[in-house]
Amino acid sequence: MMALAAHRRHIEMPDLSPVLARRVTILGSTGSIGVSTLDVIDHARECYGANALPVEALTAQSNVSVLAAQARKFKPKMAVIGDEKLYHELKANLSGTGVEVAAGRAAVIAAAARPSDIVMVAIMGAAALEPALAAVARGATVALANKECIVAAGMVFHRALAASKAAVIPVDSEHNAIFQVFRAADVDEVDRVTLTASGGPFRDWTLDRMRVATPEQAVAHPNWSMGAKISVDSATLMNKGLELIEAHFLFALPPEKLGVVVHPQSIVHCLVAYADGSTLAHLSAPDMRTPIAHALAWPRRISSPSRKLDLPQVGQLTFQAPDYERFRCLALALDCMRRGGLAPTILNAANEIAVQAFLNRQIGFLDIPSVVETTLDESPGANVEAQSLEGVLAADARARELAGSVCRRMAAK
Repeated sequence: MMALAAHRRHIEMPDLSPVLARRVTILGSTGSIGVSTLDVIDHARECYGANALPVEALTAQSNVSVLAAQARKFKPKMAVIGDEKLYHELKANLSGTGVEVAAGRAAVIAAAARPSDIVMVAIMGAAALEPALAAVARGATVALANKECIVAAGMVFHRALAASKAAVIPVDSEHNAIFQVFRAADVDEVDRVTLTASGGPFRDWTLDRMRVATPEQAVAHPNWSMGAKISVDSATLMNKGLELIEAHFLFALPPEKLGVVVHPQSIVHCLVAYADGSTLAHLSAPDMRTPIAHALAWPRRISSPSRKLDLPQVGQLTFQAPDYERFRCLALALDCMRRGGLAPTILNAANEIAVQAFLNRQIGFLDIPSVVETTLDESPGANVEAQSLEGVLAADARARELAGSVCRRMAAK
């Protein structure tokens, strides 16, 4: 043992310079994932030098003050604000910095097409689809923190990947965990891949309590710090349904090999059961900076500012089956995964509209799955496969219009 230890001391440390030289674009830099990504980059510069992980471009939709502050600190080549009305404010805030400024939807897509090595897709919702495909088209490594890209346009996204040299590294904690544990070459040896769900803030609530739940209660996630929309998705368990659909596409797994278990501590992020009876699990503290650091450095690893796992402090890990009656959104998502076609696209679009209506206090919490189910029932062609991005966007637009009408009908009651 002593000889082995001495031998190890003389092994040169691997050179991380190629990893640290990667240029990074962050789409959605002012949201929770974008802020966490910049936190990881900041930490890398403290550990490895001021030039680690240079930033090519930052984009945001409307948070112009935070975007300007980020641009002044991280000095990207370009900063883009999605809301064109805020162009002059951003321009004034970055005057004299040398940072190129642009605005509008086309400018966000153009930012994704700039020559960076890694594009962090941290824009929430279906709005991320076109920028993500722009990054894929030029062969970038796409760190995907947006599940809707895959849910809404799984086959379109797959075809785009097949036609390019791009790589996709999932950033969602569960999918990043699968990415680390799962060996795609051995898919036939896998019995089941199980995603874990915290259960959200309403895990133990009765239906009567959930019926009068407020937006403030729904966004108060017990474990994770996230944006309002994804926090509501966690409260309805729709997020886990969307993640199952994403895993189905990302890892080419049939629906019958995918499942969910409620794990309130959010320490175990996935379990992969193999044919020989082995189950491999990925564990980490509930901190999105861990999968972000993994995605930025893959296939290497760099230091991260994320919380470190202390199992004695955690004390116990518990698991329970999900309740599909109280959390109907999960059941709807499972059904759409099995149906395929445009059903996941419609599911995702209707859910976004319903969640926003709930956050605006126009409908109740338990109305969210009702809006989604009614939209699915009233949408023609849900089982038809979209052959193009245009087909996906058209189906998405129709579903949003219909879901908005359903919300208005419910609000009028």
